[in-house]
Amino acid sequence: MATKNSSVTEFILAGLTDQPGLQIPLFFLFLCFYVITVVGNLGLITLIVLNSHLHTPMYFFLFNLSLIDFSYSTTITPKMLMSFVSKKNVILYAGCMAQLFFLCFFGISESFVLSAMAYDRYVAICKPLVYTVTMSPQVCFLLLLGVYVMGFLGAMAHMGSIMSLTFCADNLVNHFLCDIFPLLELSCNSTYVNELVVFIVVAIVIGMPIVTIFISYTLILSSILHISSTEGRYKAFHTCSSHIIVISLFFGSGAFMYLKPPSILPLNQGKVSSLFYTIVVPLLNPLIYSLRNKDVKIALRKTLRRKTFS
Repeated sequence: MATKNSSVTEFILAGLTDQPGLQIPLFFLFLCFYVITVVGNLGLITLIVLNSHLHTPMYFFLFNLSLIDFSYSTTITPKMLMSFVSKKNVILYAGCMAQLFFLCFFGISESFVLSAMAYDRYVAICKPLVYTVTMSPQVCFLLLLGVYVMGFLGAMAHMGSIMSLTFCADNLVNHFLCDIFPLLELSCNSTYVNELVVFIVVAIVIGMPIVTIFISYTLILSSILHISSTEGRYKAFHTCSSHIIVISLFFGSGAFMYLKPPSILPLNQGKVSSLFYTIVVPLLNPLIYSLRNKDVKIALRKTLRRKTFS
């Protein structure tokens, strides 16, 4: 199904590379990445569900971050793997728009989940006495609802903008996924308004979380500097370090991709950036949070012990 202004009913995804010698090695490399991503994120979700001491606001948001990362990777990777083993990786117009929607939905949702996690850390470190009241289950639910509402609105804005375009004879998408800028390149008509929509939406969905995160961590840093004991400072810094690493990886690659006009950012360079925030970040997040988190390590040992005895 195509829009009434378009003659294109399907797109061909060019993939990551056109070099035949790299196709099979890359297929197995990204298949391994995908398996690790699925096992890592679903494993973290399972640990959080099975261990009652992880039923806290911090792990409530981490549960949703892992769920988003798993869904995000599943939206992109299987179709990308097909491009390595098939001569022509075809995706229907409707399928392309669906992939674009979920790409935007999960990407935007992740940015707001990360900001909610920053706010949670601010309350935990700066206002520990009122933490359980401030981060009550009702507040956590409302924050999460806001996360997914913003994800939905942002995704609808991007998809609506792309669906308003007219696509003519050229249907070769120079990318491994149906992303915004590669689709804008195929439009027969002017894309000035569409590019403007992209920059406005991205500025909002990246700007709002970054401002929240910046304010939260400025207040956290100020609070940490007032802690007299070295051990207390170290514990506070260690609590936030995993989150800061994840934020830097996600927002750095996302801003690099979407806050530059397509004329300035070559599409091949855009592929590398897209690869980073759609494949690498969902792969690293569970590893960062599990390897650097004592609570998760304890939960893993308890769960394995339970399985061994049973």
